[in-house]
Amino acid sequence: MSYISGARSLPDEQVRIASTKMDGIGPKKAIQLCYRLGISGNIKMNELTKYQIDQIEQMIAQDHVVHWELKRGERADIERLISISRYRGIRHQDGSPLRSQRTHTNARTARKQIRK
Repeated sequence: MSYISGARSLPDEQVRIASTKMDGIGPKKAIQLCYRLGISGNIKMNELTKYQIDQIEQMIAQDHVVHWELKRGERADIERLISISRYRGIRHQDGSPLRSQRTHTNARTARKQIRK
């Protein structure tokens, strides 16, 4: 089992599928990544050499925002909304649904956490 950019990849998975396990990389970006490196997307992870794995990590670090950087950016956006007292920020703070969903009968899990 190997780790690429903080995401665990199984040895018997294809490269294009294993790279989608990383936050911030979807199927389309995974195929583009394999194409740019000249690696077939159908090769299994355990068939890659150490050099190819290093190339994948370098390409991801250069071109894509993944894993902790992505989560840090999302959290910063939410904190900004809260600090400027936007409606969405207040809803984040309360733990209520953000996008005008019904709260009278739905959103029970969010409301239970607030009641306690």
